[in-house]
Amino acid sequence: MKNRKKQFAVIGLGRFGSSLIIELVAMGHEVLAIDTDEEKIEDFVDIATHAVQADSTDVNVLRKLGITNFDVVVVSIGQNLQANILTAITLKEMGVKKVIAKAQTALHGKVLEKIGTDVVIYPERDMAIKLAHSFVHNVMNQIDLSSEYSIVEILAPKEFVGKSLAQMEVRTKMNVAVIAIKHNDEIGVPPDPDQIIHERDILVVAGENKNINKISEMSE
Repeated sequence: MKNRKKQFAVIGLGRFGSSLIIELVAMGHEVLAIDTDEEKIEDFVDIATHAVQADSTDVNVLRKLGITNFDVVVVSIGQNLQANILTAITLKEMGVKKVIAKAQTALHGKVLEKIGTDVVIYPERDMAIKLAHSFVHNVMNQIDLSSEYSIVEILAPKEFVGKSLAQMEVRTKMNVAVIAIKHNDEIGVPPDPDQIIHERDILVVAGENKNINKISEMSE
């Protein structure tokens, strides 16, 4: 069954907004690009489904664009915090199904949450955190399930090499679940608990961050 093609609107064509549009289009979705800068809009005329120079704080302009028809509207306005917040407020008051807004600071994020923004994201902060973890704990990839739980790819610690998950008692002693093991070009999902772990194997681990960190620290 194919995924339904969704309609997105991205307001603000900075680095984050631009990258988001390119990725969404590549995934086959329809994307409306909005910015007040005419030059930025011209750059996306041949990339986005539609690209429009517009003031996103103007309810009449948004109404003409049919903004309430979109599945998701992303407010990625960066430097102009007032425009960012006013746009989010306007979208919520208009009844947009799902509003996602980019926050610059924790205080900015709290304001966005207070006005009812569905999802508040911190791209720069989150990327910095993930990068720091990858440097320190040999984390290849990470999916945040919540603020406390994640799924991560970790280089198998030396203590695991030559042993099996059953021998290491990962679930009972370490309180995490190894949901897959990557060995060379092969991946075991779910992994055989008696499979011997080799050097350079990748463990895909799910669980509470504090417990995952204990394992990732073993692979330093």
